[in-house]
Amino acid sequence: MIHSMTGYGEAARETDSGRLRVEIRTVNHRFFNANLRTPPGCERHHARIERWLKESLPRGHVSYSLTLDPGEGADPGLLVDVERARAWAGSLENLAEELGLESRIGLDALIRLKGVIRSREPARLQIDIDEDVLRGVTEDAANAAVRMRRAEGERLKADLLGALAAMREELDRVEERAPARLAEERDRLSAAIEELLGNVPADPDRIAREIAHLAERWDINEEIVRLRSHMLVFEETLDGADGAPVGKRLGFIMQEMHREANTIGAKANDARMAEWVMSLKGGVERIREQLENVQ
Repeated sequence: MIHSMTGYGEAARETDSGRLRVEIRTVNHRFFNANLRTPPGCERHHARIERWLKESLPRGHVSYSLTLDPGEGADPGLLVDVERARAWAGSLENLAEELGLESRIGLDALIRLKGVIRSREPARLQIDIDEDVLRGVTEDAANAAVRMRRAEGERLKADLLGALAAMREELDRVEERAPARLAEERDRLSAAIEELLGNVPADPDRIAREIAHLAERWDINEEIVRLRSHMLVFEETLDGADGAPVGKRLGFIMQEMHREANTIGAKANDARMAEWVMSLKGGVERIREQLENVQ
């Protein structure tokens, strides 16, 4: 089963440091690309996290968010500068006295003043997270994202198979119409020559040579055979996918299908066939758009 590159997963674990939560979002990307957001002090785990993610999500843009809720009573990581607050209060008292104003300095006003409360330096916030716990919660979230990508992949596969079925119908019409257009061209040439020559009958050998020349120029049998072969390989690749990345291979096959459809269109020289070839190309374009999100 093919996998989509669109997915979401989350997981949480209770630890001695608090509740550890991982959230993963994935979207399409040509390669594996990870963007990690973690609390200060967790940077030392980034290389390991990327390795764990790539094992489950080998292709796509992966947004990884790690948060730690220390719970009630935990150190909030803030420092109160009492001396600075005392200096601010003294300065405001002096200002009020100088201006003859009543001084009403409250705590709510003091904590808003610059430097009274500040965050502790990140270097001092070394969060102690066990590597096995971190790996476990990361893999749980990644597995949840994989399940969503697999479910989305099933829907993508159904749509891709539907596009192939529609293309086969159009190709059948083109193949059935191809010989008739030569016969119609032969009759058209005969009528045109007779009209030009009046009562003089047209040379059947000359007409036959012209039709043979057109038949060679308009022959699309090889293109039809190759296009059917590409469509079969595409379908076999879809059916044989076991979750491993196949998006690039399917993309290459799609390009070959587009090449054959273009050649058939160039050789069609028939209004009805041209219409069916346009539908063929529309099917290839539909496949191309869906493959943008196939792992």
